Amino acid sequence: MTYFGVLPALLAVIVATPLVAQDYRARDGDVLFGNAELSARLSGRTLVFFDDGQSVYQADGKYQYTYGGGGTWYGYWDVKDGSFVCVTFVTGVERCDQIVENDGRLVVLTDQGARFPVRP
Repeated sequence: MTYFGVLPALLAVIVATPLVAQDYRARDGDVLFGNAELSARLSGRTLVFFDDGQSVYQADGKYQYTYGGGGTWYGYWDVKDGSFVCVTFVTGVERCDQIVENDGRLVVLTDQGARFPVRP
């Protein structure tokens, strides 16, 4: 195989790796939402996390995340199958998190395997 034959194969592996590496680490007791139910749970609401970060899911699809220490990211949110919420930030970056309920509490799961419980 020539260098030019290896390069496309290598690029395909690099591009596919993030999809394979995603690990949302579900736990016993995690309950997924249907699209309509998750949309209704989030639309017009603010989720506050234990680090004081806040995710605002506006009813018109706009989104903003404010860090506990300050600083805000803006974008647009959309619900996807599998209890996922994807945000496309104004920078063009997209992020998808899985939102579940466990023992009556919403929990945000990231593709890196982190779990962020939402304050009651």
